[in-house]
Amino acid sequence: MRLSRRRFQLLVERALAEVPEVFRRALENVHVVVEDWPSPDQLASVGLPEDGLLFGLYEGTPLPQRGVELPLLPDRITLFQGALEAACTTEEELQQEIRRTVLHELGHYFGLDEERLEELGYG
Repeated sequence: MRLSRRRFQLLVERALAEVPEVFRRALENVHVVVEDWPSPDQLASVGLPEDGLLFGLYEGTPLPQRGVELPLLPDRITLFQGALEAACTTEEELQQEIRRTVLHELGHYFGLDEERLEELGYG
């Protein structure tokens, strides 16, 4: 399955709109972007081989670890369109995986680790 970037971004926007308001209000200095595929460095940063599938990546300082001032650079959540599309066969399935990935990466922003995300069903 291959969607246009615009259609894919609309699915991402829909997933972000479904995030509960209490959490959306807590988002500061976070950019959500879409890339085709992760770089080798991005894959290595999470311990995946160069042929691994990475759906999303949070890069930044988790909220609980911040001081009183915002970081100079914004935190970044990247969704990888190619990897997500490679794992899904229908647009409905893709929308669900985008939603799950957005929630997973936002969980990292809020300071949740992989184990806790797994417990919540977003591993």
